[in-house]
Amino acid sequence: MLKIALGQIEVIPGQPDRNTHNMLDMIAEARRAKAHIIVFPEMAIPGYLLGDTWEQTAFLQDCEAFGQEIIAASTDICVLFGNVAIDWKKRGDDGRVRKYNAFFAAQNGKLLGDDNFIYPFRIKTLLPNYREFDDTRHFYSMRKLALELNKPLTELLKPVNVTIAGQKIKLGCILCEDGWGDDYHLQPPAILHNNGPVDLFINISSSPYTFNKNNKRNRVFSREASELNTPLIYVNNVGLQNNGKTIYTFDGASTVYSGSGEIIAYCPTFRAEIQYLTLNLIDKGTSLPMLSAPSDDTIADIYQAIHYGAEKFLVSIGMNKVVVGISGGIDSAVAAALYTDILGPENVLLVNMPSIYNSATTKGLAAKLAKNLGCLYTVIPIQEAVDHTINQLKTSPITNLTTGAETNLTVSGFVTENIQARDRSARILAGAAAAFGGGFTCNANKSEMTVGYSTLYGDQAGFLAALSDLWKHQVYALAEYFNTKVFGRTAIPQETIDIVPSAELSFAQAVDEGKGDPLIYPYHDYLFRAFAERWNRATPEDILTWYSKGILEQEIGCQRGLVKRIFPTHQDFIADLERWWKLYSGMAIAKRIQAPPVLAISRRAYGFDHREAQNRLYFTTRYNKLKAELLNK
Repeated sequence: MLKIALGQIEVIPGQPDRNTHNMLDMIAEARRAKAHIIVFPEMAIPGYLLGDTWEQTAFLQDCEAFGQEIIAASTDICVLFGNVAIDWKKRGDDGRVRKYNAFFAAQNGKLLGDDNFIYPFRIKTLLPNYREFDDTRHFYSMRKLALELNKPLTELLKPVNVTIAGQKIKLGCILCEDGWGDDYHLQPPAILHNNGPVDLFINISSSPYTFNKNNKRNRVFSREASELNTPLIYVNNVGLQNNGKTIYTFDGASTVYSGSGEIIAYCPTFRAEIQYLTLNLIDKGTSLPMLSAPSDDTIADIYQAIHYGAEKFLVSIGMNKVVVGISGGIDSAVAAALYTDILGPENVLLVNMPSIYNSATTKGLAAKLAKNLGCLYTVIPIQEAVDHTINQLKTSPITNLTTGAETNLTVSGFVTENIQARDRSARILAGAAAAFGGGFTCNANKSEMTVGYSTLYGDQAGFLAALSDLWKHQVYALAEYFNTKVFGRTAIPQETIDIVPSAELSFAQAVDEGKGDPLIYPYHDYLFRAFAERWNRATPEDILTWYSKGILEQEIGCQRGLVKRIFPTHQDFIADLERWWKLYSGMAIAKRIQAPPVLAISRRAYGFDHREAQNRLYFTTRYNKLKAELLNK
């Protein structure tokens, strides 16, 4: 019988001293509990998403030294952990010292694994280079090492031999992506097993939370364990890491699978803790009771990830006060509820900034929200400042210093709308946040971010875009969740949930007349999601193909029959599609590049996860042909 400790720790990126301290505490606890093995996540010492910190030699030396402390602490216990491994005598593809994303196994003060491999550690074979991952920029893979050594990869992937309580055990040590080999031409677990056979697979990971990802991972790893008839332990970290433009939560959810693929243990999400499992390698864990891991595809899971991520981000930047500009609408109301839930109402200042276009209805809803939440509240009208700005622009002469000719600017209605948004954010909210001793929020949702339905340096400004990976329908669902589950009362007014969404920047957006945003969210949420989140991202050619075949709603996931109700003619549909595609692939890119960091929860968040270039607008040849065929019918 093997007693195993799952060390689901919070990994603090770029803080190897703190991470090592926490690991040493867990090792001591596991030793007292007489565990034979303790398993820590991938890159447990340095953190994972560190950007070009990986290019700092002094930092690498620290990580190596802290790794030695963990090795020294392995008396009477086998410690499995992730760290960067450095071969100071070799170079990587970037000309810097060679670095490996490595799996270390230590016992009684010594590293294991060099009896059948060139290093006393194992190297990540499959380096992900998609979404938030940038491993190939910094690390040397097992695949490259095999080419360098002129050896087949199948010869290098070997189990780690360890003896525990007199029992010889072969450990299949794999790192994160190595267990997700479906899209690669090789599968490291199967190769390891052929070179063993392996008695126990250990997958150490640093895997960010993604909505509904754990359900897929359970299917993949359960199948892997079952096909190889070998128990598999997956250990992931919790915490918050980022790559500048996108903030990722790490949910842990460490799980153990029996040799038949059943879940026999798991750790709770978003909580650092140590859990123990006694595993019988003879029956491959099949004698333990089967468990049902909780799903991660509900609005409760989104709430947990958003709350955890925003709270950790505030701690990481040392911010404990927040200013939220509230309009009476749904996005600002949900943002206000979120930060009130995290910081308490006394640390949240809600600011309503009406102009002549704001209705008594929404002004009243803003005040009602503040009262319901118990937050600090102020009203700062903007019309006088907006009028002054417009007057200055209109009346300040523009002089051609060569000819002496003078002209004046014309301020259009569209420019007036943007002046209002910028006055609210760049002047009032920025000033209020500085005076209050905090930061001000960006309340944009993902639908708005997709097509740039926001004002640069205006409502798209802020220290964090906590809701910008949520589609509008998810924002509404989160509002209901705050009322029913978090506060247990109507904190966000029902009228705010029911009212037509509107920016209220002109009389054409009068909410009391049912006038609002140009976005039809029940359709455009799903259209935009096809642009942004599909693995093979949809283009107008794909959309028009599905539309012409009558399968568009099925493909993008919106309500059946909705497209016909919204667009009576092909011309109407195509005009709408091209309008938003032009914005999505045009001006919206410039806005997204300059947007605040986005808190990620989806399979594709904006920021580093959605790497974009500011290219010219393009429609494919087949799209133009399909368009002509439809319009000629």
